[in-house]
Amino acid sequence: MNLFAKLQEREAQGRPLRVGIIGAGKFGAMYIAQVPRTPGVHLAGIADLSPANARASLERVGWKPEQYAAASLDAALKERRTHISDDWNALVAHPAVEIVVEATGNPIAAVEHALAAFRNGKHVVMVTVEADAFCGPLLAKRAKEAGVVYSLAYGDQPAIICDLVDWARAAGFPVVAAGRGHKWLPHFAQSTPETVWGYYGLTPEQARVGGLNPKMFNSFLDGSKPAIEATAVCNATGLTPAPEGLAYPPASIEELPMVMRPKSEGGQLHHKGQVEVVSSLDRDGRTIPYDIRFGVWVVFEGESDYIRRCFTEYGVRTDPSGRYAAMYKRWHLIGLEVGISVASVGLRGEPTGCATGFRADAVASAKRDLKAGEILDGEGGYMVVGRLMPAEDSLRAGALPLGLAQQVKLVNPVKAGRVLCWADVAHDAGAEAVRVRREMESAFLSPKQRAA
Repeated sequence: MNLFAKLQEREAQGRPLRVGIIGAGKFGAMYIAQVPRTPGVHLAGIADLSPANARASLERVGWKPEQYAAASLDAALKERRTHISDDWNALVAHPAVEIVVEATGNPIAAVEHALAAFRNGKHVVMVTVEADAFCGPLLAKRAKEAGVVYSLAYGDQPAIICDLVDWARAAGFPVVAAGRGHKWLPHFAQSTPETVWGYYGLTPEQARVGGLNPKMFNSFLDGSKPAIEATAVCNATGLTPAPEGLAYPPASIEELPMVMRPKSEGGQLHHKGQVEVVSSLDRDGRTIPYDIRFGVWVVFEGESDYIRRCFTEYGVRTDPSGRYAAMYKRWHLIGLEVGISVASVGLRGEPTGCATGFRADAVASAKRDLKAGEILDGEGGYMVVGRLMPAEDSLRAGALPLGLAQQVKLVNPVKAGRVLCWADVAHDAGAEAVRVRREMESAFLSPKQRAA
C-alpha cells in the first residue's frame, strides 16, 4: 500500500525505475499515457516494428515531441527522454534498462523477447497474456533461474483476479472460485471477424472509423481470450478449471455467491477452487442488470458460524446459507494500470501474478470442418477458437496450444468442435517458441505420463 511513497522516494533520489517497452499499440499506448504522471519512473526506450506508429501513439496520448526526441538510448537516459527505434534487442540488452514491458500481443515474439530479457538480467512485465498461457510456467522458471522477476500485467484481468485471490487468502478465506465477466452466448464460439460487429452492436463502418481490429475483438467475443486469461489465472493461483472448461453461467454481481458455489449445494461449480467466467447475458440473450461484464470477482467461504455472523452484521451479500460471499471490481483499466506492476516489480521485487505450476492450458478447437493443407489463422479468426482444458488432459491428448495455431499448415482434416493436436499440423520443431513449449510440456509431465 506504499508504492506511491516509494516511487516518490526514487524520484527525490534521482534514481527512477528505468523501463523499456516493446510494442506501442493500444495497450502499450495506455501505459505510455500514464508515465509522465508517475514519479520515479523513466520510460527510457520504446521498440516497435514501426517507429512511425509509435510516434503517432505518443502524439495521440499527449506527449510532446521534445519528450521523445532522443538521438540514442544513451542520450535518452542522460536527458531523461525516450528513445524510439525498431531494435528491441538493443533495448533489452542495454545495461541501464531494468524492466521490460512486453506489449506486442504476438505470443511467439513475446516468448523470444522475454527469454532475451532474462538473459540480460531484466525483469519482465508480460502484457501479452497469450504468451503466458502458452508457456508461462517455463518463463517463470527461467526468470527465477536468472534472478529476475516475471509478472503478469496489472490492469489486465488475470493480474487483478490474482490480486483478489491473494487478498482473500491473506485474510484467511478459502477461495471457492474466481474469474472475470464476459458477454457470452453459446453461438458466439462460432463468430468470425465478419460477424463480430453485429454481436457488439456496431456497424462495420463504425468499427472502421474507430480503428477497431475485428480479429482482436472477435478473440474476446468467441471465448478465445477468456480461455487464455483463465489459463493464466489457474497457473498463477493454483485454482483449476472444470473438466469441460468454461461454462459461462449467467449471473449478476449479487447472484455470484449463489451461482459460484458447488453444484451439490445449488450452484454451478464442478468443484471448489475453480476458475470460471460469468456471462452478462441470460441464455435468452437478455442483459442481466448489475452485471460484471467488464470486471473480476472472487467468491470465498466463511467457515465458522462466527465468520458467517460477521458477514450478516456488516451487510455482506451471501448465498442463502450465509456461507459464500463475493468481492469484486466491476471495471478494469487495462494499460492505464500497468504502472502497478512496474512499481511492484521494480521496488518490491514482487510480481503481480506469476505462474507457479502448469494446471491449465488454452488449446485450439476447430470452429468449422478444416481441411488438410489449410493454413490456420489463429485466435479470433475463421478457423479455430480457444478452449480451456486441465493441463493433464491437454498433455494426454497432445493438444495444440492456441498460441501455435497461427500460420501453420494442417496435415490432417479436423472436424468442427474437435480439439486440434500437434500431429494435425506441420510445426517448425526448431522454432524457439516451439522448443520452449515442448520443454515445458516435458518438465511438467507426471511420472505416470513419463512412463507411458
